[in-house]
Amino acid sequence: MSDKMIHAYSGDEIDVHWDKRLCIHISECVQADDPLFEVGREPWCVPDEVAKAEVREVCERCPSGALSYVDKDGTPEQPASENTGQVVYNGPLYLSGELDIEGAPEDMPGVRFRAALCRCGASKNKPFCDNSHIAAGFEDFGAIGQSGPGLDPGSAASDGPLKIKAIPDGPLKMEGRLTLKAASGRSAWQGTKTALCRCGASKNKPFCDASHRAIGFKSD
Repeated sequence: MSDKMIHAYSGDEIDVHWDKRLCIHISECVQADDPLFEVGREPWCVPDEVAKAEVREVCERCPSGALSYVDKDGTPEQPASENTGQVVYNGPLYLSGELDIEGAPEDMPGVRFRAALCRCGASKNKPFCDNSHIAAGFEDFGAIGQSGPGLDPGSAASDGPLKIKAIPDGPLKMEGRLTLKAASGRSAWQGTKTALCRCGASKNKPFCDASHRAIGFKSD
């Protein structure tokens, strides 16, 4: 991968990495009320401008995993205590937690904790979102009608990371503890196994209803 896709910003105590492949410009970084990131400044990220704890916190706001960091005392980012999927109004699926995305490159450390996955079917960077839903006119307001089987704390199936597999020409297969949140913010569905639509055509979004077969969805 070209060095131009991954930019490193060094500090005395912590380094920040920005991955252009994953960035969908949500602007949680530049909107932060501190001088860590400043549009128009060169470099736009200066880790030594704020405390190390603040660098970590701001980077962890990035929902796509485009921002990651290397804490020089060896303390790695920790996953959120709960695996969640936030359905975005007319947009992607934001995942957070302990994530195991099959096929994710080793040089994308942020997506082990945070990722924005395509729901419209038009991304040129599948399974990740690249904002193609905007040009495609994708429309889904993010309601979730089902509640799911729930989470059994005594079930072995509930242990470990959330495993995500993008089925070729098919849905996103999820295995592991997961809470899905509607676009309204409501915790709606809970379970340990599901298949989520990534072709944009399901009539039961965010879940797959096999519409990818009828429309001839191609994931490559």
